[in-house]
Amino acid sequence: MHAAVCDFVLDCLQNSIEANAVSISLLIDEKPGSFSVTIKDDGKGMTDEELKKAVDPFYTDGLKHKKRKVGLGLPFMIQAVQQANGRWSIDSAKGRGTELSFSFDPDHVDTPPTGDVSGMILQAIMFEGDFELEFERRLERNGKKDSYFINRKEMIDVLGDLNDAESLILARQFLKSQEEGLFEGES
Repeated sequence: MHAAVCDFVLDCLQNSIEANAVSISLLIDEKPGSFSVTIKDDGKGMTDEELKKAVDPFYTDGLKHKKRKVGLGLPFMIQAVQQANGRWSIDSAKGRGTELSFSFDPDHVDTPPTGDVSGMILQAIMFEGDFELEFERRLERNGKKDSYFINRKEMIDVLGDLNDAESLILARQFLKSQEEGLFEGES
């Protein structure tokens, strides 16, 4: 089972990449009473029948994922959202791509912890493939709104292909500084 919201997000991003998405956008929007995630991609999309199978934890055709035997990410995400009285939706069409949204009440006892957002983004940027990932993180707290934006292509242009320790350390430090900047001034 996934331990944090970031685990669900990373799994869903991997689904987008495996669906041959060229462009993926991720929005994490946190405000009082709501923690929401939206992932949009231009991958191959799903028919209504394929979508029913994708959210069914008991269905597998062995072809669902190239590098994985099963695909339980969506069913686990749905279960966690429902357990915490959250909301989720998936809109997908063959040849158009997929939009997935889910949200939690951060104060609900069954809401999983957020997890390591900067580490999750670093992992997503490092996935193999020729895809663009645009990530926006918004935070509203104590009447203050703040956000930051990360673009995979720009990160790779600046740091290289992230295959050496130095570029990984710099990427991690940068991403961590962006996340920490949102929470400056809080005690």
